[in-house]
Amino acid sequence: MYNKKHWPLTLYFDGDCPLCAREIKILRRHAIESRLLFIDISNDEFDAKALGFTLKQMQSSLHAHFANGRWIKGLDATLWSWRAAGLGLWAAPLTWRLLRPLLAVGYRLFCLLRPHLARLPHPDGSRRCRDKQCSVPVTKPV
Repeated sequence: MYNKKHWPLTLYFDGDCPLCAREIKILRRHAIESRLLFIDISNDEFDAKALGFTLKQMQSSLHAHFANGRWIKGLDATLWSWRAAGLGLWAAPLTWRLLRPLLAVGYRLFCLLRPHLARLPHPDGSRRCRDKQCSVPVTKPV
């Protein structure tokens, strides 16, 4: 479906999310720069408005865009990021017609619960330490 003129895929992820950070570590180990680039939206210098989004929108689900400007999000961003890293076999269930609706519901549930998962151990323990202060994000009850 996509040829080399569509690469690289730029993946926008929340580096403060422990589960997201674990997935990104896997992808980084396999990715080559000509196919997959990473942008951490939790970085202070990141500007969602420059891309036409709010930070809240970008935090609500995974976003990515191809070199041709086409945006994808959610399960599609996950699928294509794994394909771009050469791990498409692991993401193949995301393409299965009978399983896809169930996975979509699971993904939306994960997106709703994700802010509450901030208390989980982060693969980069120092991630929570900024400006010589360490903290665990406080989550508000839904």
